[in-house]
Amino acid sequence: MRVSIVIPVYNAEASLPLLAARIEEVLTPRYEALELLLVNDGSRDRSWDVITPLCASSNWIRGINLMRNYGQHNALLCGIRAASYEVIVTMDDDLQNPPEEVPRLTARLDEECDVVYGTPERETHGFHRDLASRITKLALRAAMGVETARHVSAFRAFRTYLRDGFAEYRSPYVSIDVLLTWATTRFAVVPVRNDPRAIGTSNYTFRKLVVHALNMMTGFSTLPLQLASLVGFASTAFGMAVLVYVIGRYLIQGSSVPGFPFLASVIAIFSGAQLFAIGIIGEYLARMHFRMMERPSYAVQSTAGAGANGSEQDIASQVSASPGYLR
Repeated sequence: MRVSIVIPVYNAEASLPLLAARIEEVLTPRYEALELLLVNDGSRDRSWDVITPLCASSNWIRGINLMRNYGQHNALLCGIRAASYEVIVTMDDDLQNPPEEVPRLTARLDEECDVVYGTPERETHGFHRDLASRITKLALRAAMGVETARHVSAFRAFRTYLRDGFAEYRSPYVSIDVLLTWATTRFAVVPVRNDPRAIGTSNYTFRKLVVHALNMMTGFSTLPLQLASLVGFASTAFGMAVLVYVIGRYLIQGSSVPGFPFLASVIAIFSGAQLFAIGIIGEYLARMHFRMMERPSYAVQSTAGAGANGSEQDIASQVSASPGYLR
């Protein structure tokens, strides 16, 4: 089996040499061929200065330097499009995904599965990060429409030909997990070890994860529109009930419902429901606007390392052939 490992890199200059050395030691003997693609997602530290010598010293390591920070999934999409081998493994740059667990994921692909997620046996994050992760997975479940969404993680293995299902995808909003559902429904989950982060701190905050969840729901699902319709229906039903109550009281007791606060609260409820629905529709219109602008998912500034065929131009030509590349 030949495997391409894609890792989005952001402010990971300290962990990259350790990560590359550990992957080489553990995985090189296990596979017929191996390549490591390090996609620098606009790091503010010296990550690209670390990637460049790694590529020069090892012909199986390739580097892609994006023009700015586009986000983890956008960087993954870039690396996935540049991968050369028939199986792709994605993992984080912080050594929390142990390379020793990669063979367990790729072995499961032999059991008629197209995508295998390595879900942590035990979460090692704090309360707020775990809560945000649960919110993100609920959003993924709505967007993906598969039960496996509860177990998704950045540690995944899948067959490279699945990228043909989203080869023409061009949008600034990217979710690799949702895009994979465009090509297959055969998912599997393998419990794996999740090591504590030894170097640095996580770049994902509670706010970033919640924003990512909202982007997935509005970018890849109609659930928010359905929710807006439900809120509108509930508000209408409530208004009809109030109207029936007012008319009934007038007919039975001969008096209307007194009090301006009651009337003001009803108006506030209706107005809030309308603004809520308009806001959701506005989110969808904004995404249509950005897609009509044809904003790319990413833009590449430079590349480093030789391609699978030994040519330094291979990686540049592979990435430039994708819709997300700009020179």
